[in-house]
Amino acid sequence: MFKIVFCLRRRPDLTPEQFDSYWRDTHAPLVRRHAAALGIRRYVQSIRFESDLAAAAARVRNAPAPFDGVAELWFDSLEAVQAGFATEAGRAAGRELLEDEARFIDLENSPIWFATEREIVGGGA
Repeated sequence: MFKIVFCLRRRPDLTPEQFDSYWRDTHAPLVRRHAAALGIRRYVQSIRFESDLAAAAARVRNAPAPFDGVAELWFDSLEAVQAGFATEAGRAAGRELLEDEARFIDLENSPIWFATEREIVGGGA
């Protein structure tokens, strides 16, 4: 499996609640609608969880400012991602998703990275 991970920071004009609501109620259905065209096999949103434990762990590790959320998208392979964007439907979906992301994500401060998974503990083989 090939994975794209987006570490999201909200636009500064949005509250955490507004960011989460838009991401969950507007953007997620848009991703769902375009999943087939882009070859997305799985999409997970992880929303920031604040607690004393999280704050203590961040202090011990001298962590940077936390993200507001993390989006993970799984694909069969890098080639599947490339194939999705090679079609007009895939390119149109990508444009629509990026335009929507600009409505709630601080894109300049939200890193993206590509990865392959190496499962150590879990339900795999």
